[in-house]
Amino acid sequence: MERPVNGYRTFSAPVGGGELAGGVWNPEADDHASTLVGIHGITASHRAWELVAAALPGTRLIAPDLRGRGRSSDLPGPYELTAHADDVARVLDALGVDRVPVAGHSMGAFVAVRFAERHPDRIERLVLIDGGLPLAPPAGIAPEDLPAIVLGPALQRLRMRFASTDEYRAFWRAHPAIGPWWNDAIERYVDYDLTGEPPALRSSASENAVAVNALEMDGGAGYAEALACLSLPISFIRAPRGLLDADPLYDPAVVAEWSGRLPQLRVHEAVDVNHYTIVMTEAGVRQVLPLLAPAP
Repeated sequence: MERPVNGYRTFSAPVGGGELAGGVWNPEADDHASTLVGIHGITASHRAWELVAAALPGTRLIAPDLRGRGRSSDLPGPYELTAHADDVARVLDALGVDRVPVAGHSMGAFVAVRFAERHPDRIERLVLIDGGLPLAPPAGIAPEDLPAIVLGPALQRLRMRFASTDEYRAFWRAHPAIGPWWNDAIERYVDYDLTGEPPALRSSASENAVAVNALEMDGGAGYAEALACLSLPISFIRAPRGLLDADPLYDPAVVAEWSGRLPQLRVHEAVDVNHYTIVMTEAGVRQVLPLLAPAP
């Protein structure tokens, strides 16, 4: 049974080009001692963190909709990881938050690393959930083809149109990494993603924004160097299955390489979850929770 969340509200924060949207769960928690920032994945929204927030009733969880996603989908570029990182800093400014632990899931983990690089005085520790370590592109793939290879059906979904909310839910229920673990939180996440009017409803994620970020996760443009230079505590947890509930996103050899390069990196292996269910089901959240919970 899903646990209730003690309060939820949306927010908007001024950033370059307009207002960045997002949500805050458990807003009555002690703002100074128990606040966590959660950064979502490449085609997701802040609603991906609902079950994490429910499992941390004493923690105020702040989660933005990244530029080009959710209710921030109309914001113009730049969409690079560094721009997202600076947007997160502006969210903290708007909410009066000084320094916090930051968790990132999937592409959100890459944003979290860039945030730690660019705003080191604003972050206490870093939690990377099946993301944040550079992903080597497949051999022989042209750069312009990489987003389709990396994201597959996730990118195709952004070009689709749906006649109704029920049709969009049915699309997700058929997804091999989502459907078998359907729950109320996933349904709310799916419903939130819709924008437009029937019969041409669509995902709120901008294909242009997603394409920019899909090209940034190979460690290029100084990313690998930025990660290697971090000195704060870092936890990384790997999902054993990937975006289609099959091959994992991370080969254990890649994780082992970065574990050797970062002495402060603590690696954890999740069990029987995939890239999505590691944060969107209670079975996944139970495994991530020890890395997120505030120190006693």
